[in-house]
Amino acid sequence: MDRRQFCTQLLAGTASCVLIRSSVAAPGYPDRPIHLVVPFAPGGSNDIIARFIGEQLNQHLKAPVVIENKGGAGGIIGTDYVMKSEPDGYTLMIGATSTMAANPSLYASKKFDPTKELSAIMQIASGPFVLAVPSSLPVKSVGELIALAKQKPGEIHFGSSGLGSSLQLTAELFKSMTKIDIGHVPYRGLGPALIDLVANRIQIVFSDMAGLLPYIQSGKLRPLAVTSSKRWPTFPELPTIAEAGVPGYDATSWYGILGPAKLPPDITALLNTTLRKILAEPAIKEKLELLGVLPVVGSPEEFNDYMKKEIKKWGDVVATANIQVQ
Repeated sequence: MDRRQFCTQLLAGTASCVLIRSSVAAPGYPDRPIHLVVPFAPGGSNDIIARFIGEQLNQHLKAPVVIENKGGAGGIIGTDYVMKSEPDGYTLMIGATSTMAANPSLYASKKFDPTKELSAIMQIASGPFVLAVPSSLPVKSVGELIALAKQKPGEIHFGSSGLGSSLQLTAELFKSMTKIDIGHVPYRGLGPALIDLVANRIQIVFSDMAGLLPYIQSGKLRPLAVTSSKRWPTFPELPTIAEAGVPGYDATSWYGILGPAKLPPDITALLNTTLRKILAEPAIKEKLELLGVLPVVGSPEEFNDYMKKEIKKWGDVVATANIQVQ
């Protein structure tokens, strides 16, 4: 099954859930539908992974899991909705690098701390981005790309899916660690950026492999490295950026499940245990790999500590690049 077929079946399989809300946690949780909020519009990676995990939670908990898309303001609207919901276990959300680690620093008008205003349940998945360039660009390694950028300061540009997006921040981290002068061109989504990358109107994009794969297979784009600290098992021939000449570089796209602050410990423990069981299944790992991520398991405390480190890391990148989103 390819990624498109998998995603289509996943969306269809969860479309029949019924929306029911309540503000009181009942004994014998769960005894009614759980709402899993996606703070973005349908169709993106957050939405697809949430629907997949929601379907598995449905099967394990024997309760409907309703996917509720509440997009807007880069994920702020949906996140705020969950923060203000009753901590009864019936309103959860999928959080990601952008919403949980970058947004606390990006939005001057909405300062928040997800490690205090939400309850971490478990990080569930993580995967790298891929640094890619046009095949027509005369570079075949990260080192050659850095050298070219230093030879032509201000003439090399990277594209992203929008101002403040995780794709921009990943590139800004690369820019600051290599001390190169490259410009940013924000787009309304990754698709237009990849079209301009193929045409060499921009020279760099950091993207998930799923988005790049058709262009790589057709020979229009050249992948240079992955952004994670370890090589990606699906493409072991690609070095990490750290291996390729930028020691210490590490940037991943990660996802986790959270609830409102003060979620009862017994509910948190049940959800964490259930997610561990789900992610331990080999078939689940295979399906997540189709989405460009691998399972991650751990305690709520480990997830919360990880978010603290990520908030600090990406907050520093935001400050260095002087990015502000209203």
